[in-house]
Amino acid sequence: MTSNSEHFVAPVDETPLQATDSVKTDQAPVSLWADAWRKLRRRPMFIVSAFLILLLTTIALFPGLFTSVAPNNDCQLANSEGAPTAGHPLGFTLQGCDVYSRVIHGTQASLSVGVLSVICVVIIGVTFGALAGYYGGWLDAVLARVGDIFFALPIILGALVVTQLPFFRENRGVWTVVITISLLAWPQMARITRGAVIEVRNSDFVTAARSLGVSKFGALLKHALPNALAPIIVLATLELGVFIVLEATLSFLGVGLPTSVMSWGNDISAANASIRTTPGILLYPAAALSITVLSFIMLGDAVRDALDPKSRQR
Repeated sequence: MTSNSEHFVAPVDETPLQATDSVKTDQAPVSLWADAWRKLRRRPMFIVSAFLILLLTTIALFPGLFTSVAPNNDCQLANSEGAPTAGHPLGFTLQGCDVYSRVIHGTQASLSVGVLSVICVVIIGVTFGALAGYYGGWLDAVLARVGDIFFALPIILGALVVTQLPFFRENRGVWTVVITISLLAWPQMARITRGAVIEVRNSDFVTAARSLGVSKFGALLKHALPNALAPIIVLATLELGVFIVLEATLSFLGVGLPTSVMSWGNDISAANASIRTTPGILLYPAAALSITVLSFIMLGDAVRDALDPKSRQR
């Protein structure tokens, strides 16, 4: 039985297959970081958070650009809990100090503790996590058990204990708070680094480097660790806001920065006595703290989404 039906095949040049399957050979491949930056520039959340962080950094470095009032020298009891006036837009504290000036100058201490703590935590956590993840064996087991000990200790409770040691109690300041936070917060960074290094240590580029004569430690520094930086950067960005809150909590409890150092935590603690009569004294430094922490959390979320391999377009 013969079929009289005709079969029609469209010419290849008229189908969209060539455009779909074509590969652009005249363009260099986009790296992870270039692709992440391209995505970040298009995200409003990143733009807003980056602008706020840039503004806060400028305030911390150059407070004189935003206020000409000395935060402690112009305190007068006659202005105690006074209402806002010309040149003093946020009113006065219980001691008669300008609230706006203290909020501006308190930015420096709070941001300094957060940034320095993140740097120390990254140094400690990345070192331990990279060594444990790449070498494994008994080194991994020892560092994992040490990290579990610190994980079992609540960070606030541990900070209260550490700050009562004679050295920390007699030398209270920015660096003692930074050291306290760093001693207790590094295991999270170490665990994330360990997992990232384990994921890339058996990759082809690491194996090729070892076959070319690169030492294990050299392969770790030059190849494994640089390709494990994405989760480290994301965690560091998120933890910066957490450490700022931790400093404010310790200062509020009276074991953080001394009262002679202006910080939002100290101002919130001192404003407790005036919360019923003039709540603005507490709300203004609390609002500055909340905006700062929210900015870093938003930045961390934007960076995390941009560096997520699942969100990359082919």
